[in-house]
Amino acid sequence: MSNHHLASEKMPRHYLLRGCHWIDKQGESGNTDIEVLDNRIVRIERGGTIDSADDSLNIYYIDNQLVTYGLCDVHVHLRQPGFEAKETIATGTKAAMKGGYTAVCAMPNLNPTPDTAEHIEEELAIIRKDASIKVYPYASITLERKGRRLVDMNRLKQYAVAFSDDGSGVQSESMMREAMEEAARLDVIIAAHCEVNDLLRGGYIHDGVYCRDNGHKGICSQSEWEQIERDLRLAEETGCRYHVCHISTKESVRLIRDAKARGVKVTCETGPHYLVFSDEDLKDEGRFKMNPPIRSAEDRDALIEGIADGTIDCIATDHAPHTAEEKSRGLKGSAMGVVGLETAFGVCYTHLVKTGIIPMERLVALMCQNPRHIFGLEVEGEANLAIFDLNSEWTVDPEKFASMGKSTPFERMHLYGKPTHLIYEGKRFNL
Repeated sequence: MSNHHLASEKMPRHYLLRGCHWIDKQGESGNTDIEVLDNRIVRIERGGTIDSADDSLNIYYIDNQLVTYGLCDVHVHLRQPGFEAKETIATGTKAAMKGGYTAVCAMPNLNPTPDTAEHIEEELAIIRKDASIKVYPYASITLERKGRRLVDMNRLKQYAVAFSDDGSGVQSESMMREAMEEAARLDVIIAAHCEVNDLLRGGYIHDGVYCRDNGHKGICSQSEWEQIERDLRLAEETGCRYHVCHISTKESVRLIRDAKARGVKVTCETGPHYLVFSDEDLKDEGRFKMNPPIRSAEDRDALIEGIADGTIDCIATDHAPHTAEEKSRGLKGSAMGVVGLETAFGVCYTHLVKTGIIPMERLVALMCQNPRHIFGLEVEGEANLAIFDLNSEWTVDPEKFASMGKSTPFERMHLYGKPTHLIYEGKRFNL
């Protein structure tokens, strides 16, 4: 079990971050001073103009490093309660801190499933005891995530950030309609893992060139987009707020883009690995196996277009740790899921911003501002901040991860944009 420790120091009551590269909600960026009093941002001024003559004001020179509100990931697996051999809330939130995150939303693939107030309270008790940052739990859509009976959403909404059967698509249209009608009545979010079980046919990687050339069983793109198509129709009919998890296909992008144009209340996310790799990059190693799978270059390009034009609202890691043994059996035999919290910003900055595909302002919106806005996790004024050295080059070494999971397709990749410090609830952590 990881015992990773992050060195920290208490911040003074009143301080100034001088010379920050700060991006605001309007997408404006530039050299900025940020004044903090009692863990609240009290003043933000462009051009380094805040008077620092006040003797009570402690000054920290940031040297034009990027400063943002802490990142927010709306799709992580912390594995506790029930699967502590893979990850714990303690280790998972330490990993999130090292990635520059101050908030994560924890998926309900747990034992017991957070499908009743009693079960979600069991998870919340561990969060209160062990979490290093803010953790917002999901409740399941159906009891035990089996897709048969709806949970008591009215009872659970006070505990849950949203409702998801993640890891399982809700197969029954009538069940999903019932869930969406209730969610619309209560004004809560349905976050869907979209997968038609009848179309999986034993597949475990994308049904593409690598799959066919190497004798593997493929997962077709239709297994994802067909259920998205169904759910978009139901969301339009019910008025439900609908969030699509980890989209991976070009058809999914097109369907969601068209639905947004019609006024459907839909948002969506994709993961860093879908924006960087295609199935031509696969190796027969467990670190390349996740669900949905890495798809074709054409799909990857459509996803990139979707993040650039605003169709895709969030980049979420789907951080899904497993034991080393579970990830050691190649593409066919390994468990599905890879870790991502400690690499996400560097991957996205290196491959999307430094290459000129999207501006930095868009990346901050995708990883920080949009997730909070969609899920109602706004932190305006809280001095919970992440600092990134954009010029720092580093190499992904899973053995240095705080996460218990070490399986990542980005292993040994050279990246830029390293989180250096996190300021959280009055303490500064060295990352």
